[in-house]
Order: sequence, then C-alpha cells, then structure tokens
Amino acid sequence: MRDAEWPERLRALGADVAVVVAFGQILPRAVLDAPRRGSINVHASPLPRYRGAAPIQWAIMRGETVTGITTFQMDEGMDTGPTLLSESLAIGPEETAGELAGRLAVLGASVIVETLAKLDELTPAPQPREGATLAPRLKRADGHLDWDRPARELVNVVRGCNPWPGALTRSRAGALTIWRAAAGAGPSDPPGTLMHPRPGGDELAIATADGWLLPSEVQPENRRAMPWAEYLRGARLAAGARFTKPDAPGAP
Repeated sequence: MRDAEWPERLRALGADVAVVVAFGQILPRAVLDAPRRGSINVHASPLPRYRGAAPIQWAIMRGETVTGITTFQMDEGMDTGPTLLSESLAIGPEETAGELAGRLAVLGASVIVETLAKLDELTPAPQPREGATLAPRLKRADGHLDWDRPARELVNVVRGCNPWPGALTRSRAGALTIWRAAAGAGPSDPPGTLMHPRPGGDELAIATADGWLLPSEVQPENRRAMPWAEYLRGARLAAGARFTKPDAPGAP
C-alpha cells in the first residue's frame, strides 16, 4: 500500500469509493483519496471506543455488554475519521470473541450496504474526544491468567481470547489452555488453588481473588480440547493443587 505507484493504479480503476474491512495497516493519504468519494471503513465497535486492531476481543475482556458496528470516512489516523452510520449489538454473557465476530460480520455487511446506499445524504460527524479507548493487537501474553484477579474478569479473558491466543495457565501437569469457563462467588482458598467450590461436592474449581473459576472446556499442551472433568482425571490433580500464571517466577 505504500508503493509509490499504487495510488495511481487505484485512481486508474475509476472507483467511486473504497471500502476497507479489517485491514491491519494505516493507509497513506494518497491511497485514501484515490477513489472519487474517498475510503470508508467498517469497524467493529461504537467509535470512538476501541480504536485499533482487536475491538471485539478487548470489548469482551473489559466486561462490555454492548458493542456494535461503525462506518466512518477514513483519515490518516487509527480509526479516527468522522462517522457515517452506527448500529449497536448486545454481547451475550458467555459469548466468545469468535462467536461475537461472526454476528458482527453479518451486522457489518448490513451497515456498509446501508451506508453506501445513503452516501449522498449522510453528513460525516466528527468523533468526540471524550470516551476514546484503544484496542491494540492481541499478544499471547494477554491470555495469561493471573489468579489474583476477580473471577468474572478471568472469565472475560477466557472469552475474549477464544479462539486466539487462548487463556493460558500452568500447573505441575503442564500448560493448560482454558477455552470456556464460568465464575462463582463465595469463600475460596488462596488464588490459583484447586478447590471444592461447594461443601461436600466432588466438583473442582480454581480459586480467584474473590471466588472461583470453573472451567468447562480445556486443552492440555499438544493435546485435543476436552471437558474439564476428563482433564482432571488424566492429569491426576486433586484439591490443593496450584495453578499459576505461565510466566510467573517459579511457575511449574
């Protein structure tokens, strides 16, 4: 896109408008302005919130319950151009980033078609400075589970990191990716301890800062995904076993 000849090749197409979706580079002004009506982006958040490469994942990881689609006239900033149309969408309480992305893709298609149909009558609106947040590209370390955090926050990390990079923890049985989990409140053991969340029950959960996290689908390193109970049987872990952040000093 930064090839000096590309803007001229784009102008030669005679396009009225360019539509940009999930493109991971900042486009130079010469490229943005090559189509006669400029370039329009379809972004998976209610701008100015969650500007950047991973708006779906960060919205879930930060506990949002509503997100949406925004179309906007692109400028040289990172998702900073004036907005055209927006549509909101509720986030399911257990919905993963992958599941939400599928629903937002359908909504995004609808919103961009409407935007193009109404382009002559829409007035681009500058984004407010207040409320702007960033959603940087995810790194593997963003999925590392810190058991000193509250249970609900950890579940949100699990949801937001599914399908990539996965929410990772470690025990003496090795690295473990947690794909799905639920949060529970109440008295618990020290954070990271495998414990019985219900007195007299056989169920095992992992203690957090304010309760416990109960995985339902997990994946040991170099193995297939499986139910939590099946993993515990194979790993031979019992109450009192410890889970740690993968990069913590002294991690198993």
